[in-house]
Amino acid sequence: MSNLPETALSSASSSTIFVPKPHFADVHTPYAGSEVEKAPAQVDVEDIEECPDGGLRAWLVVFGLASGLCATFGFVNAWGVFQAYYEQYTLRHMSPSDIAWIGSVQYALVFMPGLVFGRLFDIGYLRLPVTLASGLLITCTFLTAECTEFWQLLLCQGFGIGICSGIVFNAAVGTIPHWFDKKLGLALAGMATGSSVGGTIFPIILKNLIEHQSFKWTLRITGFIITVFLVLLNLTIARRLPPKRHTGPFIDLSLFKSAPYSIFSLSLFTGFLGIYTCLTYISLSGILAGIDRDLSFYLLSIANACSLIGRLGGGLAADRFGPMNALMPPTFIAGIMTYTWPFAKTRGALIAVAVLYGASSGVFVSVMGAPVVQMGKVTEVGMRVGMTFTIMSLGALAGPPISGAILDRTGSFENVGYYAGTAIMVSVVFMGVARQLLLGKRFFGRI
Repeated sequence: MSNLPETALSSASSSTIFVPKPHFADVHTPYAGSEVEKAPAQVDVEDIEECPDGGLRAWLVVFGLASGLCATFGFVNAWGVFQAYYEQYTLRHMSPSDIAWIGSVQYALVFMPGLVFGRLFDIGYLRLPVTLASGLLITCTFLTAECTEFWQLLLCQGFGIGICSGIVFNAAVGTIPHWFDKKLGLALAGMATGSSVGGTIFPIILKNLIEHQSFKWTLRITGFIITVFLVLLNLTIARRLPPKRHTGPFIDLSLFKSAPYSIFSLSLFTGFLGIYTCLTYISLSGILAGIDRDLSFYLLSIANACSLIGRLGGGLAADRFGPMNALMPPTFIAGIMTYTWPFAKTRGALIAVAVLYGASSGVFVSVMGAPVVQMGKVTEVGMRVGMTFTIMSLGALAGPPISGAILDRTGSFENVGYYAGTAIMVSVVFMGVARQLLLGKRFFGRI
């Protein structure tokens, strides 16, 4: 695995830069339709038929995965509403940094199960864990409605919903490369639109239900909505390729002998130390700045809605210019917006920050997995992406509480912005280093 073959990132032109790429050309018989759990591979995975790169079945998979991400990652992205609500009502006796642990555990566990599930995916498990995670997610949503203490919310909303969301998310990232090659960026972006839609509608749903219903019924109704999306996911999700013949270890540390892989993984870790800070606190900062309470709550939905544009645009740009090239400029803009956000004190300024931050961070979230997917074989994509996302999850776990602690200590969102913005900028620097290592002596190239 450490001696990755060099194949073209795309067959676009003679100027294409050569980097490790998934071996989509490896199987004789497409693994479509039925699901095999822990089935022995009957086909040599080194002989794969041409990837379909589209068609009804492939796009149905994308639709189902988008539905799943809407109910999981999208719901997790609505954490800002819960943060503000808990600070004012349920957990008003606690500090913002302590409350933020619930959200940060959620964010971290969206990515952390990749270390285990990624390997399970490679050896043939998909439908069973996704079905179990879907059922547990619905259960935890209903249980959150009954929670009144911090530890209860941390257990049900933080760990329960977080782990289940992580299983669905990692299944999605591993499944897409089975169906798409040249249109991988667009497919990943299409899948990621689900989290944008969820992050847009759930804050609106939660806010309006909280105003007219009790907190319990708000979560119960939300649970029924989530159920619909998860049913669509389970009806359409499928892998195309057979499982790996040799299971091997869950962790392959030899991957880190690749400098580009290691440095890019580090860039995602540092990026997640700051990328969700603005999303977590923008509603609260609007309220404290004296902005209309209704608009302050909708800032979260505005940011998530605009991330839809970034996700789709980022996917198209990744296919045209290369994922690393498509990823770096918007991440830089997200860092600038994170620096700017605390100084936005008026309605127009906060809306502008929400729009620009949402669009730029949307590119980051939708494209971040593509470079990792293209750094090795598709038959081992689960382990490779899982290891990177587990490292990245540590940044998601630590980022919001660090921001909350800075806010507690200084009482200033400006200092929070300095910390989070700098973390994102450091991430851009690491991306640039990884990109240059892949390019070698050249500076320009599709990568």
